[in-house]
Amino acid sequence: MKNLISERVADFLKNFPPFNIMDKILLDKLSQEVSIIYKEKGSRVFSLDESPHPHFYVVHKGAIELSNPNTKSISDYCDEGDIFGLRPLIAKENYKLEALAYEESIIYAIPISAFRPIIESDSRVSNFLTESFASNTRNPYNQAPKFNRTGVSTSINSQGNLVIDDFQPVRYSKKLVTCSPRTTIQKAAEKMTKNRIGSILICDKELPVGIVTDKDLRNKVVTGSVPITSTVKGIMSSPVITYPPKITIAQAQMAMMKSDISHLILTKDGTANSAPVGMVSKNDIMVSLGDNPAVIVKAIKRAEKIKQVKELRKSIMMLLNGYLEQNLPMALTSKIISELNDTCIKQVIQISLKKMKSLPPVSFAWLALGSQGRGEQLLHTDQDNALVFEDVSDEELPKTTGYFLKLSQKVTKGLHKIGYEYCPAEMMASNPKWCLSLKEWKNKLSYWIINPGPNEVLMSSIFFDYSLAYGERDLLNQMSEHIFSNVKKYPIFLVHIANGALQSPSPSGFFRSFLVEQDGQHKDFFDLKNRALRPLIDAARVLVLSHSVKGISNTWERYEKLAELEPNNKELYLACSYATKALLKFRTKQGLLHHDSGRFIELESLTKEEKMKLKRTFKAIKEIQDVISIRFKVANILG
Repeated sequence: MKNLISERVADFLKNFPPFNIMDKILLDKLSQEVSIIYKEKGSRVFSLDESPHPHFYVVHKGAIELSNPNTKSISDYCDEGDIFGLRPLIAKENYKLEALAYEESIIYAIPISAFRPIIESDSRVSNFLTESFASNTRNPYNQAPKFNRTGVSTSINSQGNLVIDDFQPVRYSKKLVTCSPRTTIQKAAEKMTKNRIGSILICDKELPVGIVTDKDLRNKVVTGSVPITSTVKGIMSSPVITYPPKITIAQAQMAMMKSDISHLILTKDGTANSAPVGMVSKNDIMVSLGDNPAVIVKAIKRAEKIKQVKELRKSIMMLLNGYLEQNLPMALTSKIISELNDTCIKQVIQISLKKMKSLPPVSFAWLALGSQGRGEQLLHTDQDNALVFEDVSDEELPKTTGYFLKLSQKVTKGLHKIGYEYCPAEMMASNPKWCLSLKEWKNKLSYWIINPGPNEVLMSSIFFDYSLAYGERDLLNQMSEHIFSNVKKYPIFLVHIANGALQSPSPSGFFRSFLVEQDGQHKDFFDLKNRALRPLIDAARVLVLSHSVKGISNTWERYEKLAELEPNNKELYLACSYATKALLKFRTKQGLLHHDSGRFIELESLTKEEKMKLKRTFKAIKEIQDVISIRFKVANILG
């Protein structure tokens, strides 16, 4: 007789890895052993340091929160199909996190005794679980590149092997406490107590030869096996496992699991024959996993109040600071932070929609403009946004506009609460001029393009850098099509855009000296935005527009595309791409250092090296402006 319950379990599991690669007969047999557990919201699945369960778990419905109650940090949220509680299966040790039902949940308990023979006979299943546990990603074999919990991308190479594109090194302790092999256990223990640490590195002639941990003291000394007067040489673990300082989170976890250890020693060249520079513990890895994109995204999406989103934005800034310290590629850093910022904006809109008394009368799209629209907004800056909604009859237009203005006011207020200042020029969706139907937007855009005065050029330029933050993408696509068709009809508009791209003041004067502000609040400061970044941004915009390239709003990606389209200018365009990333990175670092937008730089505070790095970008700025001037014959037509 068929077991309907086990059949339903198998039908569910076969949709998720690694069960989807298992033999069907084995899966059916395993499903008969699975227990179904119901958990009320807030109830516990397992506790921190709890002894291993005879099962690991799969979420069927609901969500499970994994956290460390000691540090009050959330490590992950597990949704439908996610595996959690693998530690007893892989590492055979007590749980390092607490698992609570974030909402009413049904979970499947997979018996380890029934599952172990499967992983012993099927290397694909075994490899999946090992990689999943080590890299802390639910599906390390996902064909599509994605950001996992370590903040990196995973993909499959042409041979079908997992590639972990892990740029993020693990955080580690640089303050090493050491002693010699001849130090007594009592002296070493006293040193550990004084420094409040759980391990001490044993060095001989300044080279690492062993390590003593609290566990060694408990198992070998407190039990009476070794007297406290003996030297640490008798109880130390040796040889030590060493790695170079830039070891990644996934590599560290794999190394610890492989050797069944809890500490790694980092040395100058990665071998035991060079001086130690740091130590990585399992706790360091848990801390490193606390601040990562995927976990923050999940937390933001579950936020029910604006103030919760505000708190999570602090984590984004900490993540940004860490990425800059680790010298991650700027393109990667920008993509991750922009994605997190977009998630914050979406959640604020979601929360605001719930506060409205009724659902939106028609579909709409919330547009991010300016630096956020280009995917280049890393620091807290002003709001630049707009709203477009589906066309309605003339009779319904006032009422529909009123609804979306009210929604926009809630959203911009929420964005202000989480750290986005109101735009001084009121270029926000809460302004009736920036909250329009599709037809109204098309009319306004046409007017700007057909009548390209200085103000119209400025307004239209903003709309070439927009991206969809929330809502119906088709509305944005229709606006884009309208813009490009109008530009084709009125090519003189490109000349006016090009002229606008040449209006930014030069970054340098005689002998390549910095040109600083001559008066006002920022007298004698260098305007990094207007004199360096803006010329590059404006030039990329007009050049891409002249090629009718759609769908690319990021400045350095525009230059990379231009390098493909114009091989003769490839070197210049790639130099502009590099300069844009270098300047944005410099501005971000300055902003974090001085707790501002990083726009105005006090030159006296810069080192000679920093000044030289800035000046290297000026050559590309001058050359790209020369290209704009010659190509669009700005001086001849407008002069």
